[in-house]
Amino acid sequence: MAARRGLRHLRAALLGLMASFLAASLPAAPALAQEAARDPALIAFGLGYYDINQRDDEAADFRLEYRSDLALWLIKPWAGLEATSDGALYGVAGLLADLPLGEHVVLTPGLGAGAYRDGGGKDLGAVVEFRSQIELAWRFADASRLGLAFSHISNASLGDDNPGAEILTLYYAIPVERLF
Repeated sequence: MAARRGLRHLRAALLGLMASFLAASLPAAPALAQEAARDPALIAFGLGYYDINQRDDEAADFRLEYRSDLALWLIKPWAGLEATSDGALYGVAGLLADLPLGEHVVLTPGLGAGAYRDGGGKDLGAVVEFRSQIELAWRFADASRLGLAFSHISNASLGDDNPGAEILTLYYAIPVERLF
């Protein structure tokens, strides 16, 4: 119970931080939008620690994501596949915002929804699951990125049970054009 309360406080603090950043950046919105628009489409590879908070069904977490270069102001679509070493699978898509914090640092909050199958892994209580994530990354001169993300997956109480899972993920993202 205390762990859930702590997690709620952490999420509230992260959302507050994102809201404060967005409010402070409104005067600079055109410059931020230009900065975000210069980023190419990315393919992101992630390796993470699944269920890092509750630790009742820990696993390795593997991710492959496409992050589009199409932007409406700062908002961009993304889609991904996620699998755990316990056999869970999650297909997810949503929206993200690349918020530059300087020449090389990018803060990326994102939200998504998708279909989850627990396989032999953690039962999250429903097929439809939602993911919220915050990532801090270093953007290299070639537009590739190395980042660390914290995410939460839950069914938003759509199911009878909603244990949720938190994942700490190390990402490496490369421009799509470099792959093809």
